Amino acid sequence: MGCCWSGWGNWRHRTGKLDMGQNQIDPDQIGPDQIGPDQINHIHVVGIGLDGAAGLAGPLRLLVEQADWLVGSDRHLAYFPDLSVQRLVLGDLHGAIAQLQRFCQPAPSEPRATKTRKTAVILTSGDPLFFGLGRLLLEQLPPTQLSFHPHPSAVQLAFSRLKLPWQDAALVSVHGREMDQLIVLLQRGHGKIAVLTDPIQSPAAIARLILSLNLPITYRCSVCENLGAPQERVLLDLMPEHLQDLSFASLTLVVLLAASPEDETLEKPLPLLGIGDRQFATFPDRPGLITKREIRTLALAELALHPNQVIWDIGAGTGSVSIEIARLCPRSRVYAIERTAVGIGLIQRNLARFGVENVVAIAGKAPLALGDLPRPNRIFLGGSGGDLGASLAVCAQQLLPGGRIVLAIATLETLAEAQQWFSAQGWDVSMMQVQLSKATAIAQRTRWTPANPVTLLTAAPSPVGQKFPASLSRPHPPTPSPSSGEGGPDRSPSPLLGEG
Repeated sequence: MGCCWSGWGNWRHRTGKLDMGQNQIDPDQIGPDQIGPDQINHIHVVGIGLDGAAGLAGPLRLLVEQADWLVGSDRHLAYFPDLSVQRLVLGDLHGAIAQLQRFCQPAPSEPRATKTRKTAVILTSGDPLFFGLGRLLLEQLPPTQLSFHPHPSAVQLAFSRLKLPWQDAALVSVHGREMDQLIVLLQRGHGKIAVLTDPIQSPAAIARLILSLNLPITYRCSVCENLGAPQERVLLDLMPEHLQDLSFASLTLVVLLAASPEDETLEKPLPLLGIGDRQFATFPDRPGLITKREIRTLALAELALHPNQVIWDIGAGTGSVSIEIARLCPRSRVYAIERTAVGIGLIQRNLARFGVENVVAIAGKAPLALGDLPRPNRIFLGGSGGDLGASLAVCAQQLLPGGRIVLAIATLETLAEAQQWFSAQGWDVSMMQVQLSKATAIAQRTRWTPANPVTLLTAAPSPVGQKFPASLSRPHPPTPSPSSGEGGPDRSPSPLLGEG
């Protein structure tokens, strides 16, 4: 095993002996009654792997052999069974720290001339400053009396075994910790995550967590067990469904890689309604930016769809709503209006993925993109691109008699603006706030994880009569198509929810 050579900058050889550093003490400031830097006890924190003493470079082995104290867990101390040295087991951590604090303090009664520098070596796993003992030692002991010598960490070894660069990886420890940070990364769809585990927050527990979150993307799991030891085992590219029932040793690291939906086969058979979020290609940097299945299903119910209709999906994002409508109503025509080039690409990929042919992707921002579209029977507004009033004005003008508009709204400000606009036009409005919580597996327990609340606002012209904004002139629609009931012009904006 190699060692991390970046920590060797303070080593120098003088007269064949190891120089332990100057401890950042200025000799010129030492008074006549003070001890010199060569008389101050020093602690070396040495990272070690599962290959034990054999994995240490020669100078570090010599440092361990010459130490006055050897500190570590029973497992680490067992790597040096023949050393005759004072040993301190890190069992009672509080008591061990107290002894190390006394070690760092010179005995006042000892004459200065007789004071000699003593060294202690603390053995820790991997890099002591990476989710290790180093932080506690720096908090409890004088930093000037500490030196750190890292061994390759479990994360370094894991990515080496997987042959993956890891400068873009998120690093999380659930060893003795809750999984909250991991949940955030999974929900954001981070592409590469390394997770340090423990017997409770195990690889199986992580797999169950992934499954319970119902994420819009799929994660593949690689498990690295006992890295550096003769019992080393690496399992590659497991699905969470397969990992959740497996058992591993306590010294295990899991690497999670986000898989593109195009790399996965569609679930067969697809449901008639409520396609899983993970079946859609999503924004690579924001995989959660999709109208979630539950909101999508409720929005479709609010639209009250019928065959042979024209539907606008404004701010279509990934096209998930458009695709659900098109599959439910194959004789209808859906126009998915999206302002971003990435979104248009996602819509086209998802249309091909689901084999949907009655959706037309329209690149543009509402209201400008709406001008040339056939008049709609139904409008779903998932995003306005910040120009909600102007978009609603065009939608109101172009909506065919008996039509309705459904908005999915995530912010109070947008909700207030929409209410004020429809009130001014005399439309009938109903609203439903959706606040969902899903069961999430946390180790051996389950808790509720809330999603952001979403308001579904459904609006239709009042039977008494619809008022059109005086600032807009009524456009001239084209002749309706007898086969589809289509009518005149219009185009589209971008996300309220920012979802598709």
